Amino acid sequence: MGTNGSTMLEPLRQGLPPLDPAAVSSAASCALPARYEAVREARQFTRGTLDQWELGDRFDDVCLVVSELVTNALRHALPAGTPRVPEQNPLVRLHLMRWTERLVCAVRDPSHDSPVAREADDFSAESGRGLFLVDSFSDSWGWHPLAGTLGGKVVWALFRVPEPQPGE
Repeated sequence: MGTNGSTMLEPLRQGLPPLDPAAVSSAASCALPARYEAVREARQFTRGTLDQWELGDRFDDVCLVVSELVTNALRHALPAGTPRVPEQNPLVRLHLMRWTERLVCAVRDPSHDSPVAREADDFSAESGRGLFLVDSFSDSWGWHPLAGTLGGKVVWALFRVPEPQPGE
């Protein structure tokens, strides 16, 4: 499911806060099918990646944010009538990127519409609190439209992580 490398990272970096692209120590991504079970797949991919990067202690916060970003992409960003079955060309992709002291979770989707955060005082609604949770559990978040062959947008969340100690 996952791939390592920088195939899709350059367009994503355009929407992130200033971070030196050369300082990316690790990156992984996975395509997600247009079905709600993809949220579970995204959590499993995140768990395995964070464990590999020795960041398992950040899993709870990161996993919550990944779940919300993927759910939003599946619920709000797919074109009407998109079949909710596995497909050859997945429309949603999860990227995890680690800098020395930062971790970025980014979800790419085909929509050009900006994410809409519900008002903080509107907690009576049954849904719509996802971006409030993203804002609460990450150090910062944002989104950026993509151009060219990718199209759509990327919604990202940034986490501060401890700097690896020499010899780790």
